Amino acid sequence: METLENEIRQVAICLKNLSYRYPNTVEPSLKNISLDVEKGKFILIMGSTGAGKTTLSLCLNGLIPQLLEGKLTGGVRVAGKDVGKTAVQSLSKVLGLVLQDPETQIIGRRVEEDTSFGPRNFLVPLEEIKQRVNQTLEKVRLQGYNHRLSEELSGGEKQRLAIAGVLVMEPEILVLDEPTSELDPAGRSEIYATLADLRRKKDLTIILVEHSSEELIYKADEVVVLNQGELVWRGVPSELFRNLPLLRQWGIKPLPVSQIGWYFYEKGWITLAEIPLDIPSAEGLLRKLLPKYGHWQGHLQGQAQRQMQVPVPPDQGFGSGQSKDGLFRHELHLSKKAIAVQLKDLNYQYNSDQTALRGINLMIEAGEFVALIGRNGAGKTTLAKHFNGLLKPTSGEVIIEGMNTLKYDTSDLSKIVGYVFQNPDHQIFSATVEKELEFGLKNAGFKGKEIKERVEQVLWYTGLERYRSLHPFSLGKGERQMIAVASILVLKPKVLIIDEPTTGSDWTGVQTMMALICKLHTAGTTIIMISHDMDLVAQYAKRVIVLKEGGILLDGTPKRVFSNEQILLDSAIVPPQLCRLSFQLEDILGPEPFIEASEFTAMFESREQSGCL
Repeated sequence: METLENEIRQVAICLKNLSYRYPNTVEPSLKNISLDVEKGKFILIMGSTGAGKTTLSLCLNGLIPQLLEGKLTGGVRVAGKDVGKTAVQSLSKVLGLVLQDPETQIIGRRVEEDTSFGPRNFLVPLEEIKQRVNQTLEKVRLQGYNHRLSEELSGGEKQRLAIAGVLVMEPEILVLDEPTSELDPAGRSEIYATLADLRRKKDLTIILVEHSSEELIYKADEVVVLNQGELVWRGVPSELFRNLPLLRQWGIKPLPVSQIGWYFYEKGWITLAEIPLDIPSAEGLLRKLLPKYGHWQGHLQGQAQRQMQVPVPPDQGFGSGQSKDGLFRHELHLSKKAIAVQLKDLNYQYNSDQTALRGINLMIEAGEFVALIGRNGAGKTTLAKHFNGLLKPTSGEVIIEGMNTLKYDTSDLSKIVGYVFQNPDHQIFSATVEKELEFGLKNAGFKGKEIKERVEQVLWYTGLERYRSLHPFSLGKGERQMIAVASILVLKPKVLIIDEPTTGSDWTGVQTMMALICKLHTAGTTIIMISHDMDLVAQYAKRVIVLKEGGILLDGTPKRVFSNEQILLDSAIVPPQLCRLSFQLEDILGPEPFIEASEFTAMFESREQSGCL
């Protein structure tokens, strides 16, 4: 008996033939999952949207079946406790769960109040609570935010707060469901570093559901892949991320450097084990292969770069904190296209006297594809909400298609500007997908036949036809994000603002969403995208605007902006992996970074096509 108890204590989580089906559904979300997780291990759970990852997380702290009904079979033991027979509040002492949507976990009106909620309920002494709160807020980069109103936090800051509310409880086991999806790149790395540190110091067991992998490839002990509710793969991360066909099959984003390596592997130049998973190994591989197989045209690249540099007119205005050397002013400004958005000395201050935007001057031409990037709280969403009148300037002007937002209501501006929120659930109101698309049209005064035609067109355009009769909240977050986009597209806006369009989506969903956005851009829609995914920004945006502390820091093409690595790092932005690889190979490739894997492989393809191999 004593030996058995010791074994139970060493196994932090034990799942035996676990199956679960939500109420009123036919197919189970989990199917006969058996999994043991040893104490102190770091397990990464991956898979496509709808694979069962969130459902599995909810089973670990008793929310399924104690709060969410349905049919659960099999066994779940956590820290030796039978989850089905242990109250959720008792389990919270040993297992902390960070949910996918941070707003569902924020209770307190202010940051300090919310973080202290858990310890107060377990009667932790006041002085210890204060110490824990301050230490935890520092770990998630919210130090000094104690008295900030939680409703005024950005999406990423709310995500940090939700993590703080769990970490402050000092659990033995930590389960996190996409905890960094809305964080800036540096913030994401900091959270993972914090988790690794806690694991090392306190023997913490970590179960992490994630779509991103670059920061985790060497931190996780194992990857568990779910597909349609089944456990289909388990092993070390390096084995999975060198197998690109498997990643594609299960909707998992490959590492950019491994995409280059897979090309070399298919050519027969390297073995599977030589496919790089990080920048140092990719650099070494390229330096090794370039003399033998490569074709370098760096002098042509440098010449093209010099020709692209456009001087800035001396009277060109700059926002607060903006580079004044002219390098980042976009040449599009020198043309005579129609102006979609114009900001003049824009300032905005929240009710709590927190200044969010400072002296912004900006012009966006009709048909541009602009990405807004910056650390959490830099002012990206606050700025975007001025474009459709959700927020009005404290001072200065915002002019949209010739309309001063101070003189027009949001209802008037919505006919021109479509806004897709960071959280799609904030703009879903109806009981079916079809009715959701009709909702905005009816409010805008459209009638019968035109409503039907527009809805049919957008359902086809977005691939949502098969979901038309389903309740939006019965679908995954990726599908709900597409529904939110579709509900705006039926209004045929000239300007589309989309805040974190790929949050919560698997790699297949990301590509589907970005293909849709590109299709709209090609058709002439002005796109303003807010994103923390630097790979997507580099690949799709034509212009990148970096915000820092409410002002514009950099403004230019992706290659120009991402060339300034140190400036970006100071703003909590980590350039895309392939840009950083380019920096390491600057002596070979030249100063302008590569931003796509195809640019690297082109060096080898051109030599092969010319018959040199």
